[in-house]
Amino acid sequence: MGIINGICFPMMIMIIIINVSAAENVTYDGRSLIIDGKRQLLFSGSIHYPRSTPEMWPSLIEKAKDGGLDVIQTYVFWNLHEPKQGQYDFGGRYDLVKFIKEIQAHGLYVCLRIGPYIEGEWTYGGFPFWLHDVPGISYRTDNEPFKFYMKNFTTKIVNMMKSEGLYASQGGPIILSQIENEYENVEGAFHEQGASYVRWAAKMAVDLETGVPWVMCKQSDAPDPVINTCNGMKCGETFKGPKSPNKPSMWTENWTSFVEVYGGQPYIRSAEDIAFHAALFIARNGSYVNYYMYHGGTNFGRTSSAYVITSYYDQAPIDEYGQLRQPKWGHLKELHAAIRNCSGTLLKAVPTNISLGQSQEAYIFREEAEGCVAFLINRDNKTTAAVQFQNQSYLLLPKSISILPDCKTVIFNTAKVNTKANTRIRKPTLTFDSADRWRKFTDVIPNFEDTTIRADTLLEHMNMTKDESDYVWYTMRFDNNVSCTEAVLHVESLGHVTHAFLNNIYFGNTHGNKSSKGLVMENPIKLNDGINNISLLSVMVGLPDSGPFLERRVAGLTRVEIQCTNENEFYNFTNYEWGYQVGLFGEKLHLYREQNLGDVEWDEFEVVSDSNQTLTWYKIVFDAPKGNGSLALNLSVMGKGEAWINGHSIGRYWVTFLTSKGRPSQSLYHVPRSFLKDTENVLVLLEELGGNPLHVTLDAISINLNENQSYSSHPPI
Repeated sequence: MGIINGICFPMMIMIIIINVSAAENVTYDGRSLIIDGKRQLLFSGSIHYPRSTPEMWPSLIEKAKDGGLDVIQTYVFWNLHEPKQGQYDFGGRYDLVKFIKEIQAHGLYVCLRIGPYIEGEWTYGGFPFWLHDVPGISYRTDNEPFKFYMKNFTTKIVNMMKSEGLYASQGGPIILSQIENEYENVEGAFHEQGASYVRWAAKMAVDLETGVPWVMCKQSDAPDPVINTCNGMKCGETFKGPKSPNKPSMWTENWTSFVEVYGGQPYIRSAEDIAFHAALFIARNGSYVNYYMYHGGTNFGRTSSAYVITSYYDQAPIDEYGQLRQPKWGHLKELHAAIRNCSGTLLKAVPTNISLGQSQEAYIFREEAEGCVAFLINRDNKTTAAVQFQNQSYLLLPKSISILPDCKTVIFNTAKVNTKANTRIRKPTLTFDSADRWRKFTDVIPNFEDTTIRADTLLEHMNMTKDESDYVWYTMRFDNNVSCTEAVLHVESLGHVTHAFLNNIYFGNTHGNKSSKGLVMENPIKLNDGINNISLLSVMVGLPDSGPFLERRVAGLTRVEIQCTNENEFYNFTNYEWGYQVGLFGEKLHLYREQNLGDVEWDEFEVVSDSNQTLTWYKIVFDAPKGNGSLALNLSVMGKGEAWINGHSIGRYWVTFLTSKGRPSQSLYHVPRSFLKDTENVLVLLEELGGNPLHVTLDAISINLNENQSYSSHPPI
């Protein structure tokens, strides 16, 4: 298909590359963003800089560009950049400026979602936990302490971008900024202070004078001149449109998959469905579509929110490892090319809508003397529809949209996938099966007398850890004068996992799930005569990331009892003298760092005795496999914990939390090549539940094109 004088011809599909280096002025009208005086129809994709590595960024951005994207969209992660109040970090994976300059070098635009609340399945929604301790603070409402710190961080980011000349008004690639995120979901909880906060946030952002438009996604009352945008899977159906006729219709999150939690199944959204809804949004006058995520990446360290797995949006068009996931990537590339080559007509003409049948319709963009573009839509999920359009017959595949660049010839149908599907191949390259090479250190189980923090009640978990550890020890001791013949320890918690030790002997654990508000442990125990020590380890797997009054959320133990089942008696230790320890002993020593490995005495690995160890650190030294291909640590034989390579955390693992089909939600954990040295690499595992590290492997991850596999079952058009 070519374009001459605005008319689309069905000759061939060509990709138009937009040169962003000259962008100096970005405005908008009721149809689209206007860049340097020209309306633009833009396709965008979310790639989050800390969920990959600087070494991966060029390849990810290049693949996004090759896939027909114009814009890269990213959040800004406040808790990474200001982990302690006034102390900033913009190095390594957190180098936002370097990431944006890399995007610019590839000739793409940037949408910068500053937030600074982001949600994003990111621990604490992106807020640094020190905010929790600001006197009188209430998040995301008309609250002076919160507004002070939110404005302070937002201003810092904007000034940093300005100082580097990165806004389009300065000749840079940033054409959009976002303030707040999906606030309409919680606004009602704050009553009139919610509405006043929205007005304040919008004015605060606009007053920073970036020279480019601001957006608020999922915010129908976004004050002028801020643009309200849509999030979800079906914005072509659900979006009520911009607040003002002078604002364009924009979609900031077209979900290519969905977040996966431990115990949950991956959500597979088809290439056809993503393309259908993107095309429908464009047909209904949309001018900006962002895919969330285009590359998901990895929640390294402890960055994922409550129960969210370490792998993030692996089903995106570019998978966790940076490889193309077909047919999503290829099918969307064809969609972008088909629409972009008619963008001139789409952006000039006013669409009309006509019915073609009970579940069929057409959107027509017609210029008086120039071009004509049509979208023929079949909403029937099961039946191919025969329709008449402009005196011609067309067959519309089930649940599909056909694009006619000249209102005559179909050049693309959302349900007809021409790209071959590929599959991921896993091949072990290293097997850590030598007991002689493994060493172990069993963490210290604290008793009451070992603790220095004391209270006559059960303290709240998150306020103690300050998000610097997943772990809090609750310890108590008591003189057993209970006449129990059958004693049961009853523990209630708002945490995610509880491990229990009686007199330093492990006797059980329990865990919750994403949909539960807490957990209950009931384990039989055999008490000694005289003094007994009970040590309970409360564990969080990420902090909450959403909802109103996030600063009021609590976790940790809420009730502890010893129940005598035969005597129908119970002894409540909730308001009792407790001793506390934040974090594990090995964490305090930073045993995952190579320079700290000598701070403890590591024991030899013994196969029999180690098969069911709890709270054990394992280490092994290895040489990196040759090549530069993708790698993953296969932890399918482990339980729950965290893994480090050369001091880099590759994230939490929780292999024993099975799905309804009896499989781990995740057993492969991405190891970026940049984390490795050629030789003498140190792998450290912190194992909570057991597992046998002798069967851990480092696997090569590649993709294979199934040449004989047809992705779509539909016949050719």
